[in-house]
Amino acid sequence: MFLNSKVIPAFLSIFFCALLAHSQHITHYNLVHLLRKNKLDTSAGPQTHVLKDGGKEGISTMGIVWLQGVNFKEGTIDVDLRGKDVFLQSFLGIAFHAKDTAAYELVYFRPFRFRSTDTPTRKWSVQYTSLPKFDYTVLRKEHPGIYENAVNPAPEATDWFHATIVVKGDWITVYVNHSATASLKVRKLNDFTDGMVGLWNSAGALSGDFANLTIKNQEPKTRN
Repeated sequence: MFLNSKVIPAFLSIFFCALLAHSQHITHYNLVHLLRKNKLDTSAGPQTHVLKDGGKEGISTMGIVWLQGVNFKEGTIDVDLRGKDVFLQSFLGIAFHAKDTAAYELVYFRPFRFRSTDTPTRKWSVQYTSLPKFDYTVLRKEHPGIYENAVNPAPEATDWFHATIVVKGDWITVYVNHSATASLKVRKLNDFTDGMVGLWNSAGALSGDFANLTIKNQEPKTRN
C-alpha cells in the first residue's frame, strides 16, 4: 500500500515537530575551568577552591556558587557530591530556578543522616525546599515526611555520591547513585519555571565538594 503524496509531507511535519518539542540541550561543565576563567559567581561562596581527589576534579565551596550565563528550565541535573560525617555541619546540593540569592528551589543532602540507625532521622537525608517561603522548618512542621526522605542506596557519609535531579512539569524527582528507585519525588511549591543554577552549600556549614556537572535543559518548542 502506497501513501498518498500529500500524506507524506504532513506525516514528516508532525514527526519533526514532535522531535523539536522534546529537544534537549546537554552541557557538561568543567567546574575547574569555569572557576579559573572567572565564569562562576563566587560572591556568595568566597571560600571556593579547586579540588582534585583521585579521579574527581571539581571544586569545594563553603557557600553558594552560581553558574554564570546558565538559565535552567526543565530537564535533568546530574552531579557528583561529597559531604562530611559531622553532625549538623554538612548540607550540600543544587539550587535551581533561582531568581536571586533569596528566591530559588533547592534539593540538598544531609550526608551525616545517610546511614543513621534511627529510622525517623535517616528519612531526613534528602530535602526539597522552595525559598524564601518554604524552608525545611516550615515543611517539616506543616508537611512531615513529604518533602524529605532517606536516600536509596545509602552511601557512606564521606563518600562521593551521584545525584540526578529531574525537573519535569510540577514534579521534582531525585535519584542517588544511578538507582532506578527515586529517593524523593515531590510536587513543586512555587510557579518558578526558569532561573539560575547554583552549587549550594549551607552558609556556616563545613565545605562541600562538587564534580562532573551535566545539565540536560529540555526546552519545549511551540508550533508556528
